[in-house]
Amino acid sequence: MYLKTGEGVKIAFTGEVEKQNIVKMVENCATGQCEGMSDETKAKITNMEVSGKDGEVNLNLSGDVSKEEIEAALAKSKVINPDTCC
Repeated sequence: MYLKTGEGVKIAFTGEVEKQNIVKMVENCATGQCEGMSDETKAKITNMEVSGKDGEVNLNLSGDVSKEEIEAALAKSKVINPDTCC
């Protein structure tokens, strides 16, 4: 679930999601290694915060980003979707 907030975008991952995978994805983005996110989108994000537990993980992104651009970027993430090719 993607929710636009006053500060940015909140993403709720449920089901078979491991918190460590979301943390890894955030670390990759922090070091500029986001697979699916454009440089323009990366530049808009001012803070990333992971909370929750396996099966119920929340990712809060602060910045002037739309839920659509985050949704598109996460669809290309090899951390979230390991079977994603290219």
